[in-house]
Amino acid sequence: MILDRYFARRFLQSFLVIGGVFLTLILLIDLIEQVRRFEDYDLSFGRLMHLTLLNAPAAVSEILPLLMILSTIALFIGLARSSELVVTRAIGRSGIRSLAAPVMVALVIGVLAVAMLNPIVAATSEQYDRLADSYRNNGNSALSITKEGLWLRQGNNSGQSVIHAAGTGRGPGFALLDVTILTYDSAGTPVQRIAADSARLGDGVWILKNAKSWPLDTGLNPEANASVHATLEIPTTLTQKRILDTLGRQNTVSVYDLPQLILDLQQAGFSTKHYEVWLNVQLARPLFLVSMVLIGAVFTMRHVRFGGTGIAVLSAVLLGFGIYFIRNFAQILGENGQLPVYLAAWAPPVAAILLSIGLLLHAEDG
Repeated sequence: MILDRYFARRFLQSFLVIGGVFLTLILLIDLIEQVRRFEDYDLSFGRLMHLTLLNAPAAVSEILPLLMILSTIALFIGLARSSELVVTRAIGRSGIRSLAAPVMVALVIGVLAVAMLNPIVAATSEQYDRLADSYRNNGNSALSITKEGLWLRQGNNSGQSVIHAAGTGRGPGFALLDVTILTYDSAGTPVQRIAADSARLGDGVWILKNAKSWPLDTGLNPEANASVHATLEIPTTLTQKRILDTLGRQNTVSVYDLPQLILDLQQAGFSTKHYEVWLNVQLARPLFLVSMVLIGAVFTMRHVRFGGTGIAVLSAVLLGFGIYFIRNFAQILGENGQLPVYLAAWAPPVAAILLSIGLLLHAEDG
C-alpha cells in the first residue's frame, strides 16, 4: 500500500508539472491567436486575455490524453533510471501490479474531468462564443433549442430581433418553419411582429414566405395596419455557417444538460446523433485516459540498460496518437450514423485497454 501511494504521488506530480508546462504554452499560443483573430476590432489587451483564459479549459480538456501518456512515460523512465522498478520486481511485485496506482489516479482524473471539468468547459466556451460574437457584430446573436422549437436572436446597432420557429425545413440552405419574428429598437421597445409559413436564410437576409407583418408603434392599431406579403426579405447578420456551428458546438453543453437537450432536439425535429455520440464519448473518457496510461507503460516499463529509450518513447506517443485518431474517426462515423452510438464511443477505449494489457502480459511473461 505504501508503494502504491508512492507511485500514485510520483504519477500525480508528473501530471501536474507537465500540465503546467502545457497550460503555459497554450495560453501564450492562444493569446497570439486571439490577437490575430481580432486585429480588425481594436480590442484591449485585457479583453484579449479574457478571451484567452475562457479558451484555456477547453484546450486543457482536449490535451488530457496527451498529458496522461507523457506523465506515464515520465514516471516509468524515472523509476527505471533510479532502478526503483528493478527493486520493485525483486521484492516480488510484478510490473503489471505496479500499474495499479497510476491507473487509479488516471481513473480519478477521468471522472473529475467528466464531473467537473466538462461543465467548466461548457460554461467558458459558451461565454467565449457570446463575447466573440458581440465583439464582431456590435450586438449578440444567440441560439437556443427547447421543446417549443428553435429560438434565434440577432442584433446590430439599430436593435435586436428574436426569431422563433417550430422546426426546420428540408432543401438547400437553412430553412425554418412556422416562423415568428419580433423586432425591437435600440431602446428595447418592440416595433414590429412578423409571422410567416417559412423562412430561408439567404445572403444577408431572411427570405420569408406567406408573411404577415404587424407594426407595433404607439397609437397604431396593429391589425388595421397589418400587411401581407407573398415574399418578404428581412436583413440579418447571421450566416448558415454560424448557425450550424452553434448547433454543432457540443462542448458548450455540459454532460448534465445533454440528456435534456437531446430530448428537446428530438421534439423540435433536429437530428441528435452528434449529441448522443458526444455524451457517450464524454462518459467513456475515464476509460480512454486509462488506456493512455497503459499504452505509455507498455514501452517504458523496462530498464534503461536495454537502450532504445528514445525509440520506446516515440513508439508510445505515436501509438497514443493512433488510438486518439481512431477514436475521433469512430466518433465521426457515429455522428454520421455509420456506426451505432455506443460502439463508436466505447469500442476505441475498450479495444485500446485490451491491446495494452495483451502487450504488457507478453512483455512481462513472454
